[in-house]
Amino acid sequence: MTNMFRALVLEEKDGKVVGAIRELADDALPQGDVTVAVEYSTLNYKDGLVLSGLGRLGRPYPHVPGINFAGTVEASSHAGYKAGDKVILTGWRVGEAHWGGYSTRARVKGDWLVKVPQGLDTRRAMAIGTAGFTSMLALMALEDRGLAPAAGEVLVTGAAGGVGSIAVALLAARGYTVAASTGRKETHDYLKALGAKTILDRAEIGAAPTRPLGAERFAGSIDSVGGDTLANVLTQMKYGASIASCGLAGGAELKTTVLPFLLRGINLLGIDSVMCPKPRRELAWARLAKELPKDALDSTISEVGLGDLSALASAILKGQVKGRTVVRPGS
Repeated sequence: MTNMFRALVLEEKDGKVVGAIRELADDALPQGDVTVAVEYSTLNYKDGLVLSGLGRLGRPYPHVPGINFAGTVEASSHAGYKAGDKVILTGWRVGEAHWGGYSTRARVKGDWLVKVPQGLDTRRAMAIGTAGFTSMLALMALEDRGLAPAAGEVLVTGAAGGVGSIAVALLAARGYTVAASTGRKETHDYLKALGAKTILDRAEIGAAPTRPLGAERFAGSIDSVGGDTLANVLTQMKYGASIASCGLAGGAELKTTVLPFLLRGINLLGIDSVMCPKPRRELAWARLAKELPKDALDSTISEVGLGDLSALASAILKGQVKGRTVVRPGS
């Protein structure tokens, strides 16, 4: 008897990308040495791009999107995994060039997986997802460059989004003084509950800088916005401080000068979660399981099914999604 699974399938019709929920046979799954029963996925900014057919990220069609998932191994020929193992997948262009997590079953290379660390279950792992994993990589990069709570205020831009929400909670839990930038007044109480001490208006932080250097304020920053926001933040960093750059919701262009780098020794650190080596992945997930307060994480979660994703894709690209959206493919 042929096993079937449920998936959101994207196709290109008349130059437009359209999606439909379908029942597919197991032999439709792509190649890989581990088959996973997917319990949860999540919605990230990149998922919004793929679902909307923007940037030509999800190819070839037909395509199953979803850049991350967590679930239970059903079958494995990989030495590192056996049936029953709980696993996480983020990155490796899954959900872009390889079928992803908006499905009740996935088949991938075992080398792309990590085991769910002690202290997390699959739902919370996907509440963290690619966005939270990226936040931890950003924090690790800043701390590798010497950032410590005593250094001063740390700025999180796009603070009410997926990366920002987890970044605020992580930083606050480690004793940092967090300034959170957002353009949505309705999220102020939410961000303060996550641990933000100061709320800054997006219009102030996101405006193009009027001079190459401003007053020194921030000891570090996790920036998921890019564009004019990142250019402005660069002018306000303390001497020798670092910015972890991990997003481009505000644009890919960076209009700045070399003066913050030459006169203040600022470090601009690029954060890539897609091809991150496995040892650093495992370290990041272990730290997330240990350091991210579970009550703060749970407060960020909303749960949806595959049928809700089309509308949410547009909302996340417009910056209208708060916190973490967990996707349950079976519902």
